Amino acid sequence: MKATHMGPVDALDGRRSAYGGHMSKPPFGFGPSDPDKRGENDPSEGGQQSGAEAFNQLGQMLSQLGQMLSQAGSSSGPVNYDLAKQIALQTLGSEGNTGESKLGFRGGDDANAAVRDAAHLAELWLDAATVFPAGATSTVAWSPRSWVEKTLPTWQRLCDPVARQVSGAWMEALPEEAKQAAGPLLQMMGQMGGMAFGSQLGNALAQLASEMLTASEIGLPLAPAGTSALLPANIEKFAEGLELPNSEILVFLAAREAAHQRLFTHVPWLRQRLLATVEEFAHGITVDTSALESLAGRIDPANPASIEEAMSSGLLEPQTTEEQKAALNRLETLLALVEGWVDVVVSEAVGDRLPGADALRETLRRRRATGGPAEQTFATLMGLELRPRRMRAASALWKLVGDRHGLDKRDGLWSHPDLMPTAEDLDEPIDFAERVGSSGSLDDLDPIAELERTERSERAEREQQDTPPPDDDAKGDDTKS
Repeated sequence: MKATHMGPVDALDGRRSAYGGHMSKPPFGFGPSDPDKRGENDPSEGGQQSGAEAFNQLGQMLSQLGQMLSQAGSSSGPVNYDLAKQIALQTLGSEGNTGESKLGFRGGDDANAAVRDAAHLAELWLDAATVFPAGATSTVAWSPRSWVEKTLPTWQRLCDPVARQVSGAWMEALPEEAKQAAGPLLQMMGQMGGMAFGSQLGNALAQLASEMLTASEIGLPLAPAGTSALLPANIEKFAEGLELPNSEILVFLAAREAAHQRLFTHVPWLRQRLLATVEEFAHGITVDTSALESLAGRIDPANPASIEEAMSSGLLEPQTTEEQKAALNRLETLLALVEGWVDVVVSEAVGDRLPGADALRETLRRRRATGGPAEQTFATLMGLELRPRRMRAASALWKLVGDRHGLDKRDGLWSHPDLMPTAEDLDEPIDFAERVGSSGSLDDLDPIAELERTERSERAEREQQDTPPPDDDAKGDDTKS
């Protein structure tokens, strides 16, 4: 999807998505490397290297391989997260260790103070634009390295189901005789697969960390609960060429992050629903076992690189089922509703207070629509490409409901997943707004009371069940979402 350029607000929108559909790239980067993403110093791009440079690169490669092998047994799961974290932090280097920038209201001497000031102002403006009270208990400035460390637990929950299903599908498909004959080799291959997954994830996290502006920018609750975080160093790069005051940009992004936190904090079912839908998608992953014979011929147990190369060949590309397509549609719709609501609430909150708000709003919309690094990485990791069309439709729907029926009814729809708009409603927002106006169940709705009631109910269910059923928990509430 190509973006339409409209002047300086589009300075950062020069990339287009490399993914043409939901499963155009298999999860965890199981595809050939993208030549467009090579670094400027990539030796494959031409140019001559001196013998010393080549020797140094060989030494670094051998050192990294040794570190990978030493950590092969440190992770028993489908992804070696220790390796992922190490690769991400090494890729970011020392530049990713600072959150300082020239942004803020105090001359840039204290990034945390500048972020807190911006967040405080944003929270005051948001109070009049939504019935949800402030949700963040702390507002902090993160460096890219901090983003990796703080969000890794959520990535683990998102990635584990997909990686476990992909890595286990082809191993389970082997005949029993082959499993017995392979013996310890299968365990070693599982460890090597975890390393390959970890390597893919580590590189992806490093790319995301260098681009993210706030903790919740991609619409997922990646940060710890109650934590509102901005990345000043990345925001400073984002601000280049926008021809807007840095203080305006910081306050606008702080308002978006604060709006996300209000939603994630005061809609108890939302965080669980987003993560559970990803898990439901993963449970349906199947692998074409006819490719196993070809795959086996490509793997050399003594050569770790052969395993990642085989995985990157596309032979293990998951087959998308109808159930998975339904789960992806629900996830995309819910993410669109989150982003659309935030877009409307922030626009109403900042109003005419920030002269450049409209330009920033359009810039961020196009940043998502052109398939920036965040969207591409998410598509590679999870096999999901977000629909920019849905986000604009969701924004129009929330705006229409708020204008016709007020903030109480608009925000009251979040009190239960069964009240939320569906994908079909995004196509017919006027019909949905009319139903909301004629629905007797919403006439006397107290949004906060409904939220508290839902939270008490879910807390009681968690206390009664130590572990929910693997499938029913995700499917029970998703019939209408």
